[in-house]
Amino acid sequence: MKKILSISLCLGGLLMLAAGCRNQAEDQLEGNVEKETNIIKVASHMPPMTDVVKIAGEVIEKDGYKIELVQVNDNIQYNELLNDKEIDANFAQHEPFMEKFNQEKNADLVLVQKIYNAKVGFYSRNYTSVEEIPDGAKIALPSDISNEGRALAILDEQGLIQLEEGVGFEGTIKDIRENPKNFEWLSIDLLNLAEAYNEQDVALVYNYPTYIAKVGLTPKDALILEKTIDDRFAISLVAREDNQNSDEIKALKAAMTSDEVKSFLENEHSETLTPAF
Repeated sequence: MKKILSISLCLGGLLMLAAGCRNQAEDQLEGNVEKETNIIKVASHMPPMTDVVKIAGEVIEKDGYKIELVQVNDNIQYNELLNDKEIDANFAQHEPFMEKFNQEKNADLVLVQKIYNAKVGFYSRNYTSVEEIPDGAKIALPSDISNEGRALAILDEQGLIQLEEGVGFEGTIKDIRENPKNFEWLSIDLLNLAEAYNEQDVALVYNYPTYIAKVGLTPKDALILEKTIDDRFAISLVAREDNQNSDEIKALKAAMTSDEVKSFLENEHSETLTPAF
């Protein structure tokens, strides 16, 4: 009888030990899952956008989150990754560009927070004043509609062309009502516009500080800078309709509008941008 009791106790102990190990393993697994859900994947393109994401990553750690920067090489991947739910957010574009993607891809990306306004304008290798630009000069514009409209609005503001009334930043080449100098328009991908600056026969090249830096220029070197700032063109944090109100995106928004990010923008990049928050 004692042997039977002893064996029963041993079996009971083994079962309890096994159950305890199983519970511990389950707890560890749950902990790993919880840790994984605290990672926020954010796609971005190049500095200073990637720098902002990294600084936000340092700020957000106090809230128990970790930002994983997914760096891309073009202006297509970051929206496709977000739309396919492979990342949680991106930081590389302005609202009109996002809206164009939504229309073309039937996507549901949403603007979460405007972060900064880049100082954009036109650069010239050959001329030092607007008055010097000759008739028939070649003008390099971005090929995407949203940035094309912004570029044309700057030329309209300078009196170099006249757009149809009311089109504003949404104008296209077809909306040019008056072109007194008979400019020739070159439509070039935004990422390749900096190279057009070195073309001898190109009079004006539109560009962002991030891209024109490739040829050693800053907004101080621009022949024409945008005067009227439209906040719709602020480089912004973007998410999806299904996750825009999640705790992760709320924490990300708070980190990207933190004092640390604002100080970085103001102290390190005042020459090229202004904070939008």
